[in-house]
Amino acid sequence: QNQKTKEQIERLLQDGKHGELRERLCCRLTFGTAGLRSAMGAGFCYINDLTVIQSTQGIYKYLERNFSDFKQRGFVVGYDTRGQVTSNCSSKKLAKLTAAVLLAKDVLVYFFSTYVPTPFVPYAVQQLGAVAGVMITASHNRKEDNGYKVYWENGAQITSPHDKEIIKCIEECVEPWSGSWNENLVDTSPLRQDPLKKICDSYMQDLTKICYHRELNEQSSLKFVHTSFHGVGHDYVQLAFQAFGFQPPIPVPEQKDPDPDFSTVKCPNPEEGESVLELSLRLAEKEGARVVVATDPDADRLAVAEQQENGCWKVFTGNELAALFGWWMFSCWKENCSQDADVRDVYMLATTVSSKILRAIALKEGFHFEETLPGFKWIGSRVKNLLDNGKEVLFAFEESIGFMCGTSVLDKDGVSAAVVIAEMATYLQGQGLTLAEKLVDIYETYGYHISKTSYFLCYDPATIRRIFERLRNFEGPQSYPKCCGLYNILHVRDITTGYDSSQLNKKSVLPVSKSSQMITFTFQNGCVATLRTSGTEPKIKYYAEMCALPGHSDRSVLEEELQKLIEALIEDFLEPAKNGLTWRSA
Repeated sequence: QNQKTKEQIERLLQDGKHGELRERLCCRLTFGTAGLRSAMGAGFCYINDLTVIQSTQGIYKYLERNFSDFKQRGFVVGYDTRGQVTSNCSSKKLAKLTAAVLLAKDVLVYFFSTYVPTPFVPYAVQQLGAVAGVMITASHNRKEDNGYKVYWENGAQITSPHDKEIIKCIEECVEPWSGSWNENLVDTSPLRQDPLKKICDSYMQDLTKICYHRELNEQSSLKFVHTSFHGVGHDYVQLAFQAFGFQPPIPVPEQKDPDPDFSTVKCPNPEEGESVLELSLRLAEKEGARVVVATDPDADRLAVAEQQENGCWKVFTGNELAALFGWWMFSCWKENCSQDADVRDVYMLATTVSSKILRAIALKEGFHFEETLPGFKWIGSRVKNLLDNGKEVLFAFEESIGFMCGTSVLDKDGVSAAVVIAEMATYLQGQGLTLAEKLVDIYETYGYHISKTSYFLCYDPATIRRIFERLRNFEGPQSYPKCCGLYNILHVRDITTGYDSSQLNKKSVLPVSKSSQMITFTFQNGCVATLRTSGTEPKIKYYAEMCALPGHSDRSVLEEELQKLIEALIEDFLEPAKNGLTWRSA
């Protein structure tokens, strides 16, 4: 019933563009590392009114089978500020259609009356005792994209087998039910409730559980600049700073309000570094603010920059921030824990492509460190499992600037991370230290962990498959490479096939993930490197890290060794010139 998307298909048909029609109409959306995500527009593999209705009908069917009290416990729906005029598609409209499908079936729906950060949906699912929730967002993707992120009753994103079962249910009921198109139901149905005030107040109250130096915050002269990247973050970060006793951060005026075109940045991903933080860094210099915090458009990730003595800015990587967060959350726990608290019940987690710095801290301090597959959905589920078994989880992260401080939200959260970094910087200033100086101190104590992450763009799935299949049959059928350039390989782990040469039975401990490509190489020199496909974008990513023991502190030697190894990895294993890959320099 959307005229704009209907016209797109009619135009393709008139113009005889059968290849594009086949592309749009002959495959369905599937769940990646962050739910369903695609471009907005017409077609079954795009995000549009129809595919959102179909997905919600499938979810309704699946939840009805699994929960006898589904209708009473209800369902949470949130959305960001994305939109596209050409397909008459906006996050709010898609959220209204999501709610309509459920309201028409007499389900209680908690529908936020305005845009919210993504972490508010998993938080609301747990707080309200709902059976599930959906957030309409494409996070930091390009402006053309949107997405549909599903959370289970435990407050974590869905993992297998739920995702597979939901896809089956979607395919069983593709015809929209009567009532499914009625987006006005959210304004008229008595079964619709607005959880905004309750959830926002409760979230800000829960934030104070990880606030340890309120008096320092209240007296601090340190200034902060915050950019919300044209997304949802501004109001919520202001409230979070208030909850910690801070003066509000200075907002970047051009980026403070929602803008679906993300008009001041070439891409709305703060992970891209200084090039996209230009406006906030210039404002910070003008205002005399030493620290910049940047939340991505749906406020679930955080970038941080700090001005150094020489006036230059250091933009921290996700792995560097994790070292700071890990040190901070453990130090605060140690200072505040009860006398009978056992450090052996304390956990931190990271995804397997992220830095091993938490492992080094854990070994020295006596707490547990665990790894999961890439994607916060795996972290969220594991954290819930640990909490249910009486364990305490202080912190979890993924290298792509996703951080979970505390366990109020079982997903990455840029709002809480922003205010925790502000408190950390304030505390360190009192010690005469900057964030960058503390980072060096952490590496000196626990061993240098030097990592580099970047990616190549590749729009051809066949090329991607060929690259990874070549690595699996490198020196003959089913034989992986034994070296890369001058560097000997000690172990190979292939998550796609479930192979791991370091295990006695040659089977990977981490779950097999056949839908994506991912191979990890452990080198004799202590480097660990992973090649994998992105779950949300047309990218082949590489991650490489040198892990040194405490005392081996010649950073420049480690960096040089890592750089040479990465060059060999790219040339020998990815062959960008031969495979037509476009490089994004980190």
